[in-house]
Amino acid sequence: MSIQKHKRSKKIEKNIKINIKRRTVIVDDQLVFHKKVPIPSWIELSLIDVCNRTCVFCPKSDPNIAPNTYQKMNMKLINKLTKDLKTIGYKGSVVLCGYGEPMLHKDIYQICRKLAEAAFVEVVTNGDTLTPNTINKLYNSNVNKLLISLYDGPFQVKKFKKMVRESKVPSKFVILRDRWYDEKKDYGLKLTNRTGTIKVGNQDDVKTFSYCYYPSYSAMIDWNGDVFLCSQDWQRRRTMGNIMLEDFFTVWTGKIIEKYRRDLLLGKRCNSPCTSCNAEGTVLGYKHAKAWRDIYYK
Repeated sequence: MSIQKHKRSKKIEKNIKINIKRRTVIVDDQLVFHKKVPIPSWIELSLIDVCNRTCVFCPKSDPNIAPNTYQKMNMKLINKLTKDLKTIGYKGSVVLCGYGEPMLHKDIYQICRKLAEAAFVEVVTNGDTLTPNTINKLYNSNVNKLLISLYDGPFQVKKFKKMVRESKVPSKFVILRDRWYDEKKDYGLKLTNRTGTIKVGNQDDVKTFSYCYYPSYSAMIDWNGDVFLCSQDWQRRRTMGNIMLEDFFTVWTGKIIEKYRRDLLLGKRCNSPCTSCNAEGTVLGYKHAKAWRDIYYK
């Protein structure tokens, strides 16, 4: 397996390491095959294309790049995806995050309960709509993890810990993520340019990294069923297919995503939007990448 030639130019903060470790348990420990090819272990869903915040490190802060369209995923699509994932024996996570705030979707509890039939379900939220009751309802909708990003300051920790206690759910169900830092600490994130749409912070140069495992282990599905290469592509430049027109596995093994996957496994970021991306794409997914490489190049 080829090794990433470039090294990161700055250290990973402790809070980011914790998040990577949590994801590693799911991504790198769940290598499942269907029809002799590895299937993903991490799928992000963008339930609704609107957010109630405008964070400077997010493309949603610029309506010319990522406007709020208020489009939302329907249950017909959720039912179809759940069926597709069951068919291929999916064992990974479905993460409700994407291009908007998932808790703004009115059917959030029904969606979570359905997806939980086929996957480990995580909800990532800014916490603005949460109450003890909504946290309890998410837990009882079979959500596995609730991740709350705290953007306003350390004072939010006490607020949400109290909320979690009052919700009567296990404390380990909720993860509080400190995201209140300024530009000097990259806002508490593993900051990327979101394929050329964000320039804040001390970011790596676009040419720093070449290899990328994202299309080997993950997928991003938009509100209408369009499948994108990864969650970095905020301008939705290139669709891999649509799960309402064909089954998920067909998209996952299709010619479009295969071209990207092959090139990125060789360290070639030669296709848009990869040419504009500075994300370190080899942090997760080594086992998946190796499995695909064995298929393509042996």
